[in-house]
Amino acid sequence: MNSNKKVLLVEDDDNLANVYVVRLEAEGFKIARVANGEEALAKAIEYKPDLILVDIMMPKVSGFDVLDILRNTPETSDVKIIMLTALGQDSDKAKAMQMGANDYLVKSQVVVADVVDTIKQHLGVA
Repeated sequence: MNSNKKVLLVEDDDNLANVYVVRLEAEGFKIARVANGEEALAKAIEYKPDLILVDIMMPKVSGFDVLDILRNTPETSDVKIIMLTALGQDSDKAKAMQMGANDYLVKSQVVVADVVDTIKQHLGVA
């Protein structure tokens, strides 16, 4: 078990979000899921996750904006943040890393198991 590490999933696609929620819970993580960037910001402060998995293309507030705000908010500045996105451009990845993302995964290039492994790696529970 992963000592109840808390993960916040920010994903607007319900089907995809459900796949991740089920898998991460099975791996022993506590998981909260929100569907947009606006909710993510409020939830991050309230839920105090160990790691946040953020989609970039979302309604209202983009993942880049979420990342920027979280990194500039004292309560969330040190939280591990992994971008999980359909954007495969090197420029998008460079932008995310420059803004303080801990990792950047492209949806078309990873399967759920890869994402779980990356989360474990960043939380030191591999």
